[in-house]
Amino acid sequence: MRQPRAILITGASSGIGRALALAYAAPGIHLSLLGRSEARLAEVAAAAEAQGASISAAQVDVRDREAMSAWIAAADATKPFDLVIANAGITSGLADGVIAEEPEAVRALLATNLFGVLNTIEPLIAPMCARGQGQIAVIGSLAGLRGLPFSPAYSASKAAVHAYAESLRGRLERRGVLVSLVVAGFVKTPLNDSISAVKPFEVSDARAAEIIKNGLTQGRAVIAFPAALYLATRLARSLPPRFVDWLFTRFSVNVPETKERVKP
Repeated sequence: MRQPRAILITGASSGIGRALALAYAAPGIHLSLLGRSEARLAEVAAAAEAQGASISAAQVDVRDREAMSAWIAAADATKPFDLVIANAGITSGLADGVIAEEPEAVRALLATNLFGVLNTIEPLIAPMCARGQGQIAVIGSLAGLRGLPFSPAYSASKAAVHAYAESLRGRLERRGVLVSLVVAGFVKTPLNDSISAVKPFEVSDARAAEIIKNGLTQGRAVIAFPAALYLATRLARSLPPRFVDWLFTRFSVNVPETKERVKP
């Protein structure tokens, strides 16, 4: 497939989003970078621009459907997107001894991780299909393959975007639009640094960006890493459910609850 020249990345101010922006930044590439931290976003934009890319950066909240739709439509009308990477996300979970997540925290997580993905992709489905080309990438997680007892809402949000990406792929690829699902394991980012747990096969954000970029260039339907952990998680789905529940609860894991809140 051809090299994308106009790319939209959400959650570009840190972590995987930042690393992807720098991985794609080069002369002849236009990057549209969205994030909620104006200062961090400016730093990423400057670094990407220093590598030769042209930049459009904006502080837009992926949870705001109207703002996202308006900004994306205007940007796409100026420089039609070849690739959109729905990356923005937050994490949340349970500390040892806590039984359930706060309902407002759960809804805040879903607002970003699920509805933020919808708000990113929906405005581009029609124009990309009309052009008969383009690529949509959704950043998922191994947690989307099997519910984790220490991160119920996060697991649910990633399972939902996995199903959404798979559903889109079956319909949009007939119209020339590729859809790729990224199933990521542990990546060293500020998001994951807050989690207290064993993190097998953890990779740097730069390495994760390299894997994702290579997979997208190849047009792969699923980009999963690390392979060993992905296969192990897939295997867990074929084992007796209560045995896997018991196995997961043997690990000591502390996932801080997000400070963000959405009231019912």
